[in-house]
Amino acid sequence: MSAYDPRTATGIPTEPVGSLPRPQRLQRAYAEYDAGAIGKDELEAEQETAVRDSLERGAETGAPIISDGEQRSSSFATYPLTDTLAGTGLAECLSADGGQYFAIFSDGHGRQLPRLKHGPFRYKNYAAQSLRKSVPSSRLPLKQAVIAPSMLSLLYPLDEEVPGYSREEFEADLVDECEKDIREAFAAGAARVSLDFTEGRLATRNDPRNPWTAANLLAHFIEINNRVLGRFTAEERSRIGIHTCPGGDRDAVHSADVPYNNLLPEMFRMNAGYFLIQLASERDKDPVYESIGRHLRGDADGVAQTAYIGVINPLTPRVESAEEVCEALVRASEFIPKEQLGATDDCGFSPFSLDEKPNHGSPDFARDVAFQKIASRVAGARMAAEKLNIPVP
Repeated sequence: MSAYDPRTATGIPTEPVGSLPRPQRLQRAYAEYDAGAIGKDELEAEQETAVRDSLERGAETGAPIISDGEQRSSSFATYPLTDTLAGTGLAECLSADGGQYFAIFSDGHGRQLPRLKHGPFRYKNYAAQSLRKSVPSSRLPLKQAVIAPSMLSLLYPLDEEVPGYSREEFEADLVDECEKDIREAFAAGAARVSLDFTEGRLATRNDPRNPWTAANLLAHFIEINNRVLGRFTAEERSRIGIHTCPGGDRDAVHSADVPYNNLLPEMFRMNAGYFLIQLASERDKDPVYESIGRHLRGDADGVAQTAYIGVINPLTPRVESAEEVCEALVRASEFIPKEQLGATDDCGFSPFSLDEKPNHGSPDFARDVAFQKIASRVAGARMAAEKLNIPVP
């Protein structure tokens, strides 16, 4: 676990969620690899080119901590399960047929998980396998996102049992694998690790198209995530975060219409050190700020929690100004103690490796816009720290 002070350079801590838009060339390489037109070496060469560009351009934003943009990952949710989003290299214990949709988005498209067909459950890939390749190419600390066990719990069928492998056995294996994913990320050099928990807000809506959303799973999601967090010390958990958002794929969302207060009081029961919370695209921000300030804990099993509010909307090509970012943070500080306040993006910029960008026109343009937005986030955090008299280490 590398040493890193999150207030370095900006006073108000700021970090990305994780993903960046994949260049069109890389997306084409994924499709050609799935079709058998190119080999693994050619795909990996395109991934490396995209990673190096991500790290170089990330450093140019002035950010104190960056990510490799998940350019080598099939998606934020499926990287442990398969090599590509189309299912090439799927883990042996899974089937591509009959899995649950983890989300159906506002434009009508859905994203489906594989189905668990037998035990034991083991990750096919760990986030650290990619991170180890990225660390030597960066002069800055790196952030790593991992998938929360709550999301992967949806691999198990909702209303039936896998023969010879109970849900309890599966979840015990799942918790072990998620702990390993986090520990290996720190060992590989991650300065911070956050768990993607996009299913949290969705768990409070009853979508008849998606049966698990009516199963009252939020409490169980919190419990299984806390089982993983409970395996880490308070000092370790100060560097482990939780990310929540209403989704972001093809410039669409899956649960932005669900009241945030269905989630927030429960979410802060997780004993993580910090939370990355979508807010830039939220219509009515003050009630959310107020709820965060009321439920954010000063002592979550030995660690004080920090709320990184979203000040950048990845779903729109409009670049927020540093002044807008500063204004949002100053306003949030009226509800959230400034020593527990941070800044982030609403979501990863491209959670899935094959990602159309209808609002942007092309993934390459979306990629250019993403770095401009990140630069505004960093500059705005620094401006807000000055206004709030927060010293920069």
